[in-house]
Amino acid sequence: MPMPWTYRHAEKEWRAILDDLKEHMGLESDNMAYTALDGVLQVFRRRLTAQQGLDFASVLPCVVRAVFVAGWQVEETPPPFGPRAELVREAQAVRRHHNLTPDNAIEAVARAIRPHVNPADFARVLQRLPEGAAAFWEVPGVPEADLRPRIY
Repeated sequence: MPMPWTYRHAEKEWRAILDDLKEHMGLESDNMAYTALDGVLQVFRRRLTAQQGLDFASVLPCVVRAVFVAGWQVEETPPPFGPRAELVREAQAVRRHHNLTPDNAIEAVARAIRPHVNPADFARVLQRLPEGAAAFWEVPGVPEADLRPRIY
């Protein structure tokens, strides 16, 4: 099997994701974009069991996968997905004094990540996750063509 594209081109892929994050959220720095991404990923993974989280991580771009699992403290009973506004506030609370995450963070992260995943694998994994997981990654108002995989 050849080396997966995400490993061979990790730096190029990560740069593209950070640039998309900054653009979609109106953020100025990589640090701001990283904090927003990390907050959104923490909110999502908090609602998954360890196995569900590992299954989800397996379809992510390699650097995003590393961010997703870094520092994860697996909870015994994951809380359910709640209203999007509550989930965003939770993401905004990560590193509160260094967090400029905007209200559109979940959509922006989804929009930045989805072009870097295999759509069939992503959908397959989301189907096996708790109720609300697939809706978390929806990007309302964005044409499906903008979410299709890109290779840089």
